[in-house]
Amino acid sequence: MSTGHPELVATIASEIAASGPIPFVRFMELALYHPQFGYYMRPAQPAQERIGWRGDFYTSSDVHPILGQALAAQAEQMYRLLGQPHPFTIVEMGPGKGLLAKHILATCAHRYQSFFQHLRYVLIDRSPAMREVQRANLASWLDRAALLTWADDLPHLTPHGLSGLLLSNELVDSFPVHRVQVTAEGIKELWVDYRDGQFIECLRPLSSTTLADHLDRLRAEWPEGYRTEINLRALDWMEQVARHLDRGFVLTLDYGHTAQDLYRPDRKNGTFLCYFRQSVNEDPFLRIGDQDMTAHVDFSCLAATGEGQGLRTTGFTNQMSFLMGLGAEQMIAELEQDSPAFNAAVHLLRPNGMGTTFKVLIQHKGLARPELDGLRYKPFFGSALTTQSAA
Repeated sequence: MSTGHPELVATIASEIAASGPIPFVRFMELALYHPQFGYYMRPAQPAQERIGWRGDFYTSSDVHPILGQALAAQAEQMYRLLGQPHPFTIVEMGPGKGLLAKHILATCAHRYQSFFQHLRYVLIDRSPAMREVQRANLASWLDRAALLTWADDLPHLTPHGLSGLLLSNELVDSFPVHRVQVTAEGIKELWVDYRDGQFIECLRPLSSTTLADHLDRLRAEWPEGYRTEINLRALDWMEQVARHLDRGFVLTLDYGHTAQDLYRPDRKNGTFLCYFRQSVNEDPFLRIGDQDMTAHVDFSCLAATGEGQGLRTTGFTNQMSFLMGLGAEQMIAELEQDSPAFNAAVHLLRPNGMGTTFKVLIQHKGLARPELDGLRYKPFFGSALTTQSAA
C-alpha cells in the first residue's frame, strides 16, 4: 500500500481513476503543492518542523547567519552600482522560514544604515502555513509596513518592472520535474498509475511538445536505461523573473550543475531524491505529502533562458567562493575558534560539502558589465555555462 497523508493519497488516486495515469510532474505538483494537503501547503504537526535541524532537511540559513550577512553586503554593493535607487527592492522568492530575510535585514540595519533606509523587502510565498512561520521569525519587523510585505507571486507584486534584486535560495530544486528514461524505442516519460491500493510508475510517450523540444535542444547522447529530470517549471519561472525586473540583478542560489555535468552519461539515475527527517530515499510513493521531493538544478538552461529574455549573465560560482569574495573569512575570524558558531559557519564553506555543491548564478539587466565582490573568485575555467543547449 502507498503511504502518506490519507486525504492527499485519496485525491491523487481519484484523479488517476477519473482520467488515467498522470505524468510524474503532475504527481509531484500534487504531493508538494496541493492547496489543502500538499507537503508545503499545510501546517506542520505540533513540535515538528519541515525545514531545520529537527526537520526533514536544512538550508544554509539554518546553519549560520553568515549567508545572510554576505548577501546583505552584496545587495548593498548592487544598490550603489544602480545609483542608489529609492526604493531598492529585494524580492525573495520561496523564503522558507524567513531566516534568510531576518539575517539580511538585521545586517543591513546594523552595518548599512543608509541602504537600509532605501530598502523594501518582499517575500513571495503562496503557502499560508509557511507565511505564518515567516511572520513569527520576522516579528520584530512587522510594524514597518513600508519595509516588509508579502505577495503570492510576482504578477501580484507590481504591474511594472522593479529596480533591485530578485533573490532565491533553494527554490528551483523544489519545482516539480518531468522524469524521462531512454528506451530501445526512444525517450519515454515516467507516468504514475494507481493499482491495487498503490501508486506505480509506467513509461509512456512524452506528455508535451514543449518537453520534446527541450530534449531535442539538449542533444544529449544517453545510453539505454538512462534516467534524468527535466525542470520546465524553472524555465517558465526564469522568464517571469526577467519580465518583472526593470533594472538590477537576479541571484539564484541552489544545489545543481551545469548542463554538461548534470546530464553526463555516467549520471544514469538522475538526481531525484526525497527527504524525511534528515534521511534520504528515492521512493516518491513513500510518505506521500509527508516528505520533500527535489532534483538538482540545470544552471546552464537557467542562464540561457535569462539571456533570451534580456538578462545578461554576470557570473557563476559556488557558495564557498561567493562567501569568500564577500569577506566570509573575516566574519569567521571574529568567531571563537571551535565554537558551535565557528563550526557552523565553516560548514557553509566546506569544499566537499555545501561550499561546492551549492552554486550561485547572478544575472543583470540595465547595467554594463557590473563587477561584484561575490564573483571575485572564479572556481570554473572558461565559460562553464556554455553548452549546446545554451548555444
